[in-house]
Amino acid sequence: MTETAFWHPFANMADVTRSRLTVVRAEGNYVYDDAGGEYLDATASLWYVNVGHGRAEIAEAIAAQARKLSCYSTFGDITNEPAELLANRVADISPMPDSKVFFVSGGGDAVDTAVKLARRYFVEVGQPDRQVLVSRRDSYHGTHGFGTSLAGIPANRVGFGDLVPSVALIDRDDPEDLKRLASELGEGSIAAVLVEPVIGAGGVYPPTDGYIERIRQICDEIGALLVIDSVICGFGRLGEWFGPERFGVVPDMITFAKGITSGYVPLGGVVVSSRVSSPFFDGAGSLFRHGPTYSGHPLACAAGLANLDILEREKLVAKGSELEGVLKEALMASSDSSIVSEVRAGVGLLGAIEVTGDFLKQRPKSLSEIQLGMRRRGILVRPLVSSIAVSPPLTVTEAEIDRIGSSFVDTLKEVTSV
Repeated sequence: MTETAFWHPFANMADVTRSRLTVVRAEGNYVYDDAGGEYLDATASLWYVNVGHGRAEIAEAIAAQARKLSCYSTFGDITNEPAELLANRVADISPMPDSKVFFVSGGGDAVDTAVKLARRYFVEVGQPDRQVLVSRRDSYHGTHGFGTSLAGIPANRVGFGDLVPSVALIDRDDPEDLKRLASELGEGSIAAVLVEPVIGAGGVYPPTDGYIERIRQICDEIGALLVIDSVICGFGRLGEWFGPERFGVVPDMITFAKGITSGYVPLGGVVVSSRVSSPFFDGAGSLFRHGPTYSGHPLACAAGLANLDILEREKLVAKGSELEGVLKEALMASSDSSIVSEVRAGVGLLGAIEVTGDFLKQRPKSLSEIQLGMRRRGILVRPLVSSIAVSPPLTVTEAEIDRIGSSFVDTLKEVTSV
């Protein structure tokens, strides 16, 4: 394996330079490497290939738009047709009536946009002291400045020096911890609370019963905004368009990315409630001095429109809930392994197998061993903190899910026999 100049994200480059999996093409639920190897994509790449790979319809939409208008800024009063169409469509399917949509380049941008807008909103309504941003332990909100500061995964905050101030973490499972924090900080301190419907990169943790509903109630009681981070959970992953609908919760903002284009082109955004948008849209309005270069990029928005067409036409959004029981049953087959402490699944088409702390101490690289064992069996999975996660495309079949489960059983036996 030759040396590489490409610095991979979230990678030990000393290991990467010795061994790389070079993906050269993809079709349906499978990807192929440069040696001809075939792999079931059990992670939908990075949670996002919701409609599967190789969709010519999306590629053709991108190409057609590139021939017509490949790019142009949307700053100020400039717009383009795909951005207008996609914004209206996303607003229509959101759980917030009369919502607005602010487009960005990805999930990290979306989080930074939402929390900056939360603080800016409270300045507009005469509450400038509301600055504290709250997230949950084990949560993940990207790696930008605000996202890193909000990280509930401790390792993601280490080594970066001073981070954004006025940020606090609450318990992952106990919503009353938010009430206690609000009491400690004093009335009128918290601007926004960020909640993933299902915690993703922190280990795939579904919410405890009533958690999200209670967080909504507490936010109303303390006057804070509720931001649902649906970057991972949106566009069918939980069987709904965004995720909070599953819990009957209407947030103040929703961050999204990934599944909006199924990853075919980078795109993200924030769905903003009329409450939060009104100071900027009503009357003379107020300028929100924020926005990435590629906000409302016509190629990305064209891809998003084609992707939504597929999700709707093939009724894929419902698959996130229809297949969750099948996935849970498949993963539970590994629950009696001596090195498995917990199987987390059953809320949406995503799950994780937790490896015991004792085994991780005994074999620090055991997650990588499991990942490579699954890869040898033709299945791509992802190590997360102390677990192995799966989040297949919404187009996955029951037979493919069964294969994921049986391969885990065989791989865990192999790892424990060494």
